[in-house]
Amino acid sequence: MSPSALNAFLPLLALLASVTLLGLGTSWAKLALFPLAGALGTTTLRVGFSALLMLLWWRPWRWPLHRRDRLHLLGYGAALGGMNLFFYLSLQRIPFGVAVAIEFAGPLTVALWQSRRPLDLAWVALAVTGLALLLPLGLDTQALDLTGVLHALIAAIFWALYILLGKRVAHLHAGHSVSLGLSVAALVALPTGWEAAASALVQPGTWAVALGVAALSSAAPISLEMVALKRLPAQAFGIMISMEPAVAALLAMALLQEHLSLLQWAAIALIMSASAGAALSAQTDRRRPPAPTCDGGEQPAKA
Repeated sequence: MSPSALNAFLPLLALLASVTLLGLGTSWAKLALFPLAGALGTTTLRVGFSALLMLLWWRPWRWPLHRRDRLHLLGYGAALGGMNLFFYLSLQRIPFGVAVAIEFAGPLTVALWQSRRPLDLAWVALAVTGLALLLPLGLDTQALDLTGVLHALIAAIFWALYILLGKRVAHLHAGHSVSLGLSVAALVALPTGWEAAASALVQPGTWAVALGVAALSSAAPISLEMVALKRLPAQAFGIMISMEPAVAALLAMALLQEHLSLLQWAAIALIMSASAGAALSAQTDRRRPPAPTCDGGEQPAKA
């Protein structure tokens, strides 16, 4: 393979590895940490150890931080903490791949809200159809738990807020904002999960598992996404990240024995198509001369 071909392939490989490692880390957490700490304790361990790893790696105290940025980082980190907390709560009741697909409603809503193309109505229709197929309405023999679905939808709301608030700190170095944001997220999760997390940490091997989950779920994916973001157009990045629900569902099937029905697979495919289409439309809109009253901006990746 020529150097130019390798340079073109490297960011795609980095993003695929990021999505895969995130799925592996979440599957490992559900398999190894849920029995010991439950969803709340697992969230505290995952986010807490992720924050510790990122703080040690990036050492954000080296950079100055203005007062306005501190307030924005508090909101950004609180949204990140809420997103993780409710996502892990959803994993207690519904399959991993389905939870990711429902959570995608958050960034998809943000992308479609900012678009101005009639074609985007098609992406809205695909997303709504996919979500409707996943709701526990008795249309499927594997109907989902309503509480789990609600938790995933709340996680989607927090993901949308995370994107919007992330734009307020987008001018900071990614390592600076992510490490401090994860620290705030850990403080958000701590009050609800500290007791379960502390009980789990006295069990042999839990420290190693928690560190492994944190590395796979945050440190490695974020680093790989930064590699991809520097080399990929926003359109390609958005389309590639849309494969996350399918990767999560396949990993959950292999590692967690979570088998989905054909209807649920179809719903995931519709949501992925809507996400990829929205990314394509958003990039097309950016190529057009901006209207005087419009304001664009890139969406940060999920941490």
